[in-house]
Amino acid sequence: MITHLAPRFIDTIPEHPESGVLYVSIEYATTLHLCACGCGYEVVLGIAPRDWKITWDGETVTINPSVGNWSLPCQSHYLIRRNKIVWARRWTNKEIDRGRAADALRKRLQQTRTPLSGDALSPRTPP
Repeated sequence: MITHLAPRFIDTIPEHPESGVLYVSIEYATTLHLCACGCGYEVVLGIAPRDWKITWDGETVTINPSVGNWSLPCQSHYLIRRNKIVWARRWTNKEIDRGRAADALRKRLQQTRTPLSGDALSPRTPP
């Protein structure tokens, strides 16, 4: 099992990713790492308001929300907090289905929100 992921900021994804490294591409708003359970599968996370958020404090990386590898055979579930892997409880198939449905609904709702009109963004002038 992997206990830490060291961030490495990159321009291109390596052909053979190293275990224990969290590759971060700012240009493509994507991260990649080998699954923390040690199964060897690649885990790609899209960094976007509708997906995962990444925080870098100059030394460590935190990713929100948790990483649920529901499509992998291992179905591992963990958080990445200040480069450390924090294991989370394994979800049941019913929980996975509910979580996927909730994510899809949340993304649909975010896509249908309309931005404020230009007038609403204009500075107010005193009466």
